[in-house]
Amino acid sequence: MPMSRPDDPLTTALARLRPAVALTWAGLVAERGTRAFWPLLSLLAAISGALFLGLHESVPPVLMPWAGAGLALAVVVLGGFGLWRFRWPSRAQALARLDASLSGRPLAALGDTQAVGGDDAASVALWRAHQARMAQRAAGAQPVSPDLRLARFDPYGLRHAALLVLVIGLVFGSVWRVGTVAQTGPGGGAALASGPAWEGWIEPPRHTGLPSLYLADQDGVIRVPVGSEVTLRFYGEEGALRLHETASGRGAETVTPAASEQSFDIARDGEMRIDGPGGRGWQVEAIADAAPQVVVRDDEAKTSFEGQMSLPFEARDDYGVTGGEAVIVLDMARVTRRHGLSAEPEPREAIRLDLPLPMMGGRAEFTEALVADLSQHAWAHLPVTLRMSVTDAAGQQGLSAPVEMTLPARRFFDPMAAAVIEQRRDLLWSRANAPRVAQVLRAISWKPEEGLFRSSAAYLRLRVILRRLEAMVASGGLDDVERDEIAQALWDLGILLEDGDAGDALERMRAAQERLSEAMKNGATPEDIARLMQELRDATQDYLRQKMQQAQREAPDGGDQQSAENTMRMNSQDLQDMMDRIQELMEQGRHAEAQQALEEFQRMMENMQVTQGQGGAQGQQAMEGLSETLREQQGLSDQAFRDLQEQFNPDARSGQSRQNEGRSGGDGRGQSHDGQQGQGGGEGGAQPGGEGAQGREEAEGGAGGSLAERQEALRGQLEQQRGGLPQLGGEAGEAAREALERAERAMEGAEEALRNDDLAGALEDQADAMEALREGMRSMGEAMARDANPGSPDDGRGNTGRAQADPLGREAGQGRGAGTDDSLLQGEDVYRRARDLLDEIRRRSGEGARPDIELDYLERLLDRF
Repeated sequence: MPMSRPDDPLTTALARLRPAVALTWAGLVAERGTRAFWPLLSLLAAISGALFLGLHESVPPVLMPWAGAGLALAVVVLGGFGLWRFRWPSRAQALARLDASLSGRPLAALGDTQAVGGDDAASVALWRAHQARMAQRAAGAQPVSPDLRLARFDPYGLRHAALLVLVIGLVFGSVWRVGTVAQTGPGGGAALASGPAWEGWIEPPRHTGLPSLYLADQDGVIRVPVGSEVTLRFYGEEGALRLHETASGRGAETVTPAASEQSFDIARDGEMRIDGPGGRGWQVEAIADAAPQVVVRDDEAKTSFEGQMSLPFEARDDYGVTGGEAVIVLDMARVTRRHGLSAEPEPREAIRLDLPLPMMGGRAEFTEALVADLSQHAWAHLPVTLRMSVTDAAGQQGLSAPVEMTLPARRFFDPMAAAVIEQRRDLLWSRANAPRVAQVLRAISWKPEEGLFRSSAAYLRLRVILRRLEAMVASGGLDDVERDEIAQALWDLGILLEDGDAGDALERMRAAQERLSEAMKNGATPEDIARLMQELRDATQDYLRQKMQQAQREAPDGGDQQSAENTMRMNSQDLQDMMDRIQELMEQGRHAEAQQALEEFQRMMENMQVTQGQGGAQGQQAMEGLSETLREQQGLSDQAFRDLQEQFNPDARSGQSRQNEGRSGGDGRGQSHDGQQGQGGGEGGAQPGGEGAQGREEAEGGAGGSLAERQEALRGQLEQQRGGLPQLGGEAGEAAREALERAERAMEGAEEALRNDDLAGALEDQADAMEALREGMRSMGEAMARDANPGSPDDGRGNTGRAQADPLGREAGQGRGAGTDDSLLQGEDVYRRARDLLDEIRRRSGEGARPDIELDYLERLLDRF
């Protein structure tokens, strides 16, 4: 770089660039220092991290001097190596680096002089223009950043390992441990004044979730849970420090106050003090672990038609409930001892049921419901005492107040069925009642032609049970296995007598059809027509259910499948379409056509044969009904979300109405978010399944009402659908029932939140309800697939092979059912749609102008999915 003169352009440029030159020079110093001293800095970082973690305390005192000398030698060697490599940068080097960062090296150009043409005015003018351009370029110079990359000098990443040790020491260790180095070697007692002579920690019990406390950071009063462990370490000369404490409750004879290490548990309030140089004292307040509590809300107990009990309860604990159970014992003092109950009962263990705990969220305070079906237990409909208990992590138990109740179970209204079930109870009460039970059964089955039995099958089954029971009594009595076998047979007989068979259901359906036909002939009002149509729907569903049960009894393996050429396939949706068409014709006044359609429907129902398809006709109807409920719940959730937006952005509705058209529906615009039938649904928009039709009409009728009323109607619809579910066995069937129960509870929570104008909370409960519905439908499909193909290998959906596809590319269901469990939206479309939805949620969550409550809801969606 040429030397500058006071009046030349270079001097002027350097005066302006003095800050940039200084920073570039400082960067050179940092760059050369880093390259020269990084080994020394890495060693010092590793040593500091090890000291913070207290690793030196595990080194034997004899080796400490040698270890210290080795580390000191390494520090000296690496420091000398760094000094040997380091070269102090000059100002000229900083100028050269700054000039090299500029285009055309303007600083070097400003230091040059004109070699030729000094006498030529044109040459001089050109040279001055060149100098002015270089000066302008040099004025824009910026400091040059140093190159601190050390990858080529440290190919093994030793500096990163040392930095990791330092970070771990800072996070998990303590800087106070550096002062204990002097006490680890021989003669450390003389160095007491160089640092702390003691250290200690308090660790609360793990189940509390509370952090550990470092005693050196605590002052005055320390509040910790009972059972917290205190650990103290004394360094230096033995006896220089002594412990005095009254918080553990230990006897004086078990304490060695001068020991180098102390450990005890907090059991009560007291004092903790360290006597000696640098000693400290604290007052300890012990926080007792409260026992958990549970309260049975027996006034809200419910029993379904099938006898399933739902008993709500509330539980709470300061640190969380870990488990619980309900114990039900027979209350003999309230049992009416007459008839079969006059005998001494056989001993039975108490009924023990595990209490359900929340799957998500905390367990410090929650409300759940105990759900169980005890209809087949020997104590059904007898007085019992229920008591719930919950436990916490500390092993403490909380008991509820005893609840006197009658054990909920299914009720039988048919006199013959009730008599059979009563004798079953007497047999389970005591095997000594077996002769009496046989005598009563023979008496009630006398003269069956007088209409006591609905069918000969029920009478014949009763006679078979009676003969077997009498044979067992004559052979010397019943053992446990024989008693349970007879009890199960009596239960199945009671169910058959109560529910009837397909013939009884067919008679009820015929009667409903005749009443509807007479109403059409006599010009009934639209209200009467709607009521009679609903009666026909219910009778039809009952008939289909009985036909399905009959098909399962007669052909449990699925029966012989006829060829598709000789079979007309129909599902419950086709039947619903036909009934909707009949109702539509009647409402339009086309009674002749409606009468003809009703007669065709009657002939078809009488001649139909129900086969076990993909889970059976009843299962298919239930799946379709649940799908409709899921769509309506989605529409209701969308409406609640839009209402939430409108609370903070009244203009949001007009911009989103078009986006939401068509969702939650079937074809075209389908089911609207307001709960009303869209334009494209047509007649197929009615809900399949008679058990849910009434709930659907209530939901549609309440479309103009509040969201809470519509949510209540939808919950009632799901409750009716649960009552019409097929009997599914196995883990998948149980999982389906539990999921639908959770969905109903979530709907109830959403309804309560809507009544309290808590739209955000309602959206969370509605999301839980939809997720539970999807889970229940998946489990239900798996259970039906296993029931349809027991013991055969399948693809997880009960399909053992590829059936012939219909014109839409869907596989036909088994038997005579038309349908498929496969999704119409397959392959990448599913994942593309999911990605699109997730991207839309992320986009909206990034818009800061949206209301905080909406942004919180979007964040919860992202966390969940």
